[in-house]
Amino acid sequence: MKKLILLLLLFVSLGSVAQQQTVTYSISPNPFEETTSITITIDGNSINEAIWGVTGNALYLWTWAFGLDDITDKGTPLNGSWDASNEASKFTYNGSNDTYTKTLIPTTYYNTTNIGKIGFLIKAKNGNGDKKSQDIRAEVGSFQVNLTSPAQNSTTILSSGSNLSITATNTNGVASYNLKSNGISINTNPSTASYSYNHINISSNQNYELEVTQGVTTIVKKFTAVVNPNTVTETIPAGLADGINYNPTDATKATLVLDAPLKDFVYVAGSFNNWQPSNAYAMKKDATSGSTKFWLELTGLVSGTNYSYQYWVGESTPIANSPALVKTADPYSTLVLSPYDDAGIPAATYPNMPVYPTGQNYEVTVLKTGQTPYAWSTATTNFVKPEKDKLVVYELLVRDFDANRNYQNIIDRIDYFKNLKINAIELMPVMEFEGNESWGYNTSFHMALDKFYGSSAKLKELIDLCHQNGIAVILDIALNHAFGRNPMIRMWMNDPDGDGFGSPTAENPYFNTVAMHSYNVGEDFNHQLPRTQNYVKRVIKQWIEEYKIDGFRWDLTKGFTQKCPSNVAGGQEACTGSYQQDRVDILKQYADYSWSLDPTHYTIFEHLGGDSEEREWANYRFAETPSKGVMMWGNLNNNYNQLSMGYNSSNDISRMYSPNHTGFLGNRVMGYAESHDEERLMYKNLQFGNSSGSYNVKTLNTALSRMSAIGAVSLLIPGPKMIWHFGELGWESSIFTCTDGIVNDNSSTITGDCKLATKPQPQWVSNWLSDANRNKIYSDWARMIALKTTEPVFSGTATIPATTTLTPNIKITNSSLAGSALKDVLIIANLDVTPKNVATGFQYTGSWYNLMDNSTYNVTDVNATISLQPGEFRIYGNKSSVLALSDFQTMNDIFISPNPASNYFSLTTDTAKIQIYAITGQLIKTFIKPHTKEYQYNISELSNGLYFIKVYNEDNKVKVMKFIKQ
Repeated sequence: MKKLILLLLLFVSLGSVAQQQTVTYSISPNPFEETTSITITIDGNSINEAIWGVTGNALYLWTWAFGLDDITDKGTPLNGSWDASNEASKFTYNGSNDTYTKTLIPTTYYNTTNIGKIGFLIKAKNGNGDKKSQDIRAEVGSFQVNLTSPAQNSTTILSSGSNLSITATNTNGVASYNLKSNGISINTNPSTASYSYNHINISSNQNYELEVTQGVTTIVKKFTAVVNPNTVTETIPAGLADGINYNPTDATKATLVLDAPLKDFVYVAGSFNNWQPSNAYAMKKDATSGSTKFWLELTGLVSGTNYSYQYWVGESTPIANSPALVKTADPYSTLVLSPYDDAGIPAATYPNMPVYPTGQNYEVTVLKTGQTPYAWSTATTNFVKPEKDKLVVYELLVRDFDANRNYQNIIDRIDYFKNLKINAIELMPVMEFEGNESWGYNTSFHMALDKFYGSSAKLKELIDLCHQNGIAVILDIALNHAFGRNPMIRMWMNDPDGDGFGSPTAENPYFNTVAMHSYNVGEDFNHQLPRTQNYVKRVIKQWIEEYKIDGFRWDLTKGFTQKCPSNVAGGQEACTGSYQQDRVDILKQYADYSWSLDPTHYTIFEHLGGDSEEREWANYRFAETPSKGVMMWGNLNNNYNQLSMGYNSSNDISRMYSPNHTGFLGNRVMGYAESHDEERLMYKNLQFGNSSGSYNVKTLNTALSRMSAIGAVSLLIPGPKMIWHFGELGWESSIFTCTDGIVNDNSSTITGDCKLATKPQPQWVSNWLSDANRNKIYSDWARMIALKTTEPVFSGTATIPATTTLTPNIKITNSSLAGSALKDVLIIANLDVTPKNVATGFQYTGSWYNLMDNSTYNVTDVNATISLQPGEFRIYGNKSSVLALSDFQTMNDIFISPNPASNYFSLTTDTAKIQIYAITGQLIKTFIKPHTKEYQYNISELSNGLYFIKVYNEDNKVKVMKFIKQ
């Protein structure tokens, strides 16, 4: 059912999928009027409730309604959400005869009138995994009209001068017929039950409406005839790219380019021609031999005006089940309007959002000449990204971060990130996705920004603000697949039911007809096809150049192979998880392209595979300057959860350190204890935690008290690390929490997996930062992150025993540092549930310092144990921390210019003192006297390289930044 696809979060579990069932049903009475009380009866013998995981006979009605034109959506007010149906839509079970019944009055149930048709299906409370019946449709009213030729909502392609025969019948006696074309009546019959008319000599495109009236009821049937314009062949102007090409010197012009192999003609319909394109809006076809490009220059545009348009893509002899004409937005859209989603976007989130054009179907593209480029600050244009091995990435879903679910919420919380000291934010997908309440992986337009979180300018404001505060911005991007609204699916699709959506045909030049790996969602891109490769590169270019994005986290990179069909020898799952050369090669190609645009761009793969393939990317171009190498997601959720729960099994954390992966040259594993895909540590602590006497991990504050130690033995390990939002506050709600608060992880037989459901934000409503137990995690992690990102020792080497233990021992050494510097660190923790004398193994005797408070600890025996209570930890260094001050404060709107600098730099603030440190931690130079902003600080004598600068203002607040001397 495609209407369902348009309304839901489309995301399929990777496990087994239930099968859609065909049910036996009846509607009584039938026919019925919209004000009639009707009863829908389902034969329980036709449903296998167990397949859907249903207990207690909990089945639900999912329904929709159309207007008298069979197109206008009349709403679904009582459905609830797909993963948690509204109880008002629940069927009544009649055990005596094994039937389910639901009684309703259409006008009341849908809260509307003039209903022409209802549709419905039966489902489990959570329908994920295809736990639903077939679609069922029923006409409303005793007066019905059947358009026999051509089909309702169809498009007929004609040669100029051809005729079109139109026939229809109606029930309930005679009716009055009025046939309109392009809004003008061309034929009437005041009294007939069988209508026919032959429209002759058609030379232009026709939008027909057949109005049929009986008494006070009028039913409208719509259909279209499109004239093949006999496409003009003309060489495309040089330098044009697919999509919109704005004229750099004339804001009244723009040229559209569409690559459409196998298609015969393309019209451009839009607000500039009242959505009724004439031959003047038939695209030309490039005359170059073998070219499949269509192009058209638009003229007479008004600068600064929002125009919307679609392509009408025609094929005179389509293959079976493929439509002759597809109306679609531009595949390379950067802003699309949706008839399905836009009404649900708050005006406060997207002020003055362009309005979807009345009377159209499917997404449309927005075109606007004379746009003023965003005024990026020098903080962005001169931004120096944090080093890869110093990255601490904060992964967040905009929808679930704060109450208004938009970019402004994140902007308003910038101090929260600054005080946590993270140096990168990773946004889960923000490209145009289907629906509004989504994780974003059901992407349909990869170059367009989804409007549910805010405007393009607002996202750019967020990115610029992050850069002003030393925070890089990374985008999660899903280019393994696309979902059904994607134009490149729809232009070459199987659509046997004619509803405008379908799956790729064998002719599709971008997509496989079946997925070539075992983890697919949506439709599977074929990354060996040249058009797919070009599309991916355009997507990369858009986000790097237009939005100044610092890196991509590539979702589901295992899906980039073409070697693992479902019938592959050895099984699809084993094949997908094995080394695949085509996948290695294409992903290197995409990484190369990213680095060609930005040599310091972060490339991060969610592969979660074996070392042999991941090593290919982690080591790729590693020795270059600047060093490349792809960062790999490193999932240690289970290992750290065993520690946090207090169980001495499966808790080896040695692979949190990149060199413990076979053959990895450097720190390219982005290790994490939590991500959006993994269960919360705190949830499992409270559900399954260990206990001993009075010490019980299942107690909230006890569980919270262990999370600082988890940070110590994860965040400080050399190499990039990641936090999933609100782990730093001890978030204890399951990721499987439904919108109604019930937790369902698909082990429940009632409602199923609520992983994607929208989550509340108690961290703000309940002010978790004021909770001492939660604030301690936040503050401790902030101190640890400040240590990691500023102290050079944490770029050194680590020794982590590859063993199961509840008393982890981590030694970190940077042998390149001087003996006078902080060059050795020992981290110990007790994650058992009883006090322990924990082994140490200090690197040498003498004075050591607890880096959490710089207090002194004298070591006389390097092997002496230290008594730690459950949940306690220590971070010892041979010197106190120089750069990661406990009172470290980030000052707003301070940055260095230029950066990199050759002979001098300036600051955007008055200063009381400035200190410059080498990356080794050694103090190199001090400017003691106060200086005004824009003062030029001479650094000509410094050697080329990376330095830290500590800026003190008159209030003795401090900001630590990096700059490059070149």
